[in-house]
Amino acid sequence: MDPYKVLGVSPDATDDQIKQAYRALAKKYHPDNYVNNPVADLAAEKMKEINAAYDQIQKMRRGGSDASGAYGGSRDGETHSSASYSAIRNQISYGNIDRAEEMLRQIPEAQRGGEWYFCMGSVYYRRGWMDRAAECFREASAREPGNREYAAACSRMDSGRRVYRERGGNYRGDSGASACDCCSSLLCADCLCECMGGDLIPCC
Repeated sequence: MDPYKVLGVSPDATDDQIKQAYRALAKKYHPDNYVNNPVADLAAEKMKEINAAYDQIQKMRRGGSDASGAYGGSRDGETHSSASYSAIRNQISYGNIDRAEEMLRQIPEAQRGGEWYFCMGSVYYRRGWMDRAAECFREASAREPGNREYAAACSRMDSGRRVYRERGGNYRGDSGASACDCCSSLLCADCLCECMGGDLIPCC
């Protein structure tokens, strides 16, 4: 299989062109568009082919690093494995936020559990959308109350919100943030990075 032919792009296409081609095809063949449709199986197979091609190109352009974990939708009760979510966490850790969100969006709503909301919360956090991140972390913790990682993320986000409120700031950030505010935000970011396998502040 020539992954470039599958996506309809040339081998010398830019990363942005490849991403745009992938998004257009994923939008066209996503399984959610073919619910109760007689060609649903064909669309699912095509979606898997598109995902495989995109991941193969990404792998080749990164020098062979494994960043797989694309989704083709579920069939016959198939659920998404922990290995798939591990791939999403890797994408977040690498800073590939757009790709991580694409992978998460392709998971059917019926299969979105605590891990889905935790990963989406991490995506929102990396984008700086703190309110949405906090909502996702709370939902993750509510779905899996015994998960310490999810509970810790909720606690850190709530601590950050209290710091801003007590100092009269805006949770989304304002021009009057003090050095203490910045430190609190950095510590929160470091904790979340460690959850994703990274380390923003090595000494902590």
